[in-house]
Amino acid sequence: MTAVFGQRIAGLTVNGRELRAGVFNENEVRAAAGLTLVLGAVAFSLALLEQQYVPLQAVSTFFLLEFLLRTTLGIRRSPMGVVARWMTRSQPPEWVSAKPKLFAWRIGVAMALSMTIITNSGIRGVLPGTLCAVCMTLMWMEASLGLCLGCKIHALLVRRGWKGDDPEIEVCAHGVCELPARATGA
Repeated sequence: MTAVFGQRIAGLTVNGRELRAGVFNENEVRAAAGLTLVLGAVAFSLALLEQQYVPLQAVSTFFLLEFLLRTTLGIRRSPMGVVARWMTRSQPPEWVSAKPKLFAWRIGVAMALSMTIITNSGIRGVLPGTLCAVCMTLMWMEASLGLCLGCKIHALLVRRGWKGDDPEIEVCAHGVCELPARATGA
C-alpha cells in the first residue's frame, strides 16, 4: 500500500505556477503542531515536576500513532489533523508540497518510537528528558515560527546531492525547498 502524499487539487496554482503534486495546508500543519506541543508539554511537565510518568508514556504512544497516520494516510486522517482542520476551517489555505512535510513527520515517527520504547521501558532521567525537549522544540518551531526543521534538512539533502531533486516538491513554506535552478525559473 502506498502512502497518501497530500491532496492533489486539479488546477491549483501557487505564485502563478500550477501544482501537480500532492500538497498540505500549512495552516493545518502548524495547528496540528501546536496541538501536539500542548499535549507533549503537559505530559512532560507532569513527568518532570510530579514524577507522574504514565501521561508521558501515553502521549509518546499516541504521538507514534499520530505520526504513523500522518505518514501513511495523511494529516486529514490523523486525530490532531482532524482537530487542526476544524480549527483552521475559516482561514484560506496556504498550500505547500507534501513530501518535505512527510520527511519531517518520518523524523517524528522515529522520535516518537524512541520515546515510546524509552518511557514504556521505565527509563527515566536525562535521556527521555532531552529527547522530549528536542521534540517539543521542533513542534514549537513549526507551530509558532512556521519553521519546519525536517523540511530544512530535506532541502539540505537535495542541495548536497544526497537526495534526488524531486519534481513533486513544487512549493514550500517560506521558500525553504527552493533550489537555485528553480528560483531562476530554469
